[in-house]
Amino acid sequence: MRNQFVVGLTGGIGSGKSAATALFNKHNIDIIDADEVARDVVAIGSEGLQAISEHFGDDILLSDGSLNRPLLREKVFSNSDEKVWLNNLLHPLIRERMIALINESQGPYCILSVPLLVENNLTTMCNHVVVVDCPESMQLSRAMQRDGSSEQTIKSIMASQATREVRLKAADDVLDNSDSLQHLAKQVDVLHSKLSALSEA
Repeated sequence: MRNQFVVGLTGGIGSGKSAATALFNKHNIDIIDADEVARDVVAIGSEGLQAISEHFGDDILLSDGSLNRPLLREKVFSNSDEKVWLNNLLHPLIRERMIALINESQGPYCILSVPLLVENNLTTMCNHVVVVDCPESMQLSRAMQRDGSSEQTIKSIMASQATREVRLKAADDVLDNSDSLQHLAKQVDVLHSKLSALSEA
């Protein structure tokens, strides 16, 4: 089996990561989405969910046996020890699942889409890093529109993420998403050709 060429894709909240990954998907590129993987490792019947219910008790489960996310968030938000425990459980499971999906992926390269790629130092898993970028004012208005969250909530999420400068410094390529979807699509087309060539090198 050849070593898969892994392209890490990231961007701050509201920057347009989903739009970019959908465009790569049109080129038949496998997308490994960290948010989906994080949900999978605590799905019903998973070892992640079993460990969480053993640690926090059965109240952490909803009546259908799935994870009560708001309650878990509450428990770890107010308790740094519990947050550390949860991260120590989930991060290795998420990483292991991502590696399995990378190994299964087809095509010239695969995209590892991770909101906190830079913050969680997952750039080490990637051959190439692409950052979806737009001005912070645009991130704020897009995220508020999309999530229906308050300005304060989105601003605090933005504050917890890497700064725009830090993200851009980690980038091998930048997709500018401050214009139309067509503008973004053109950049993805060009980048797809470049990445396909790099993966063959």
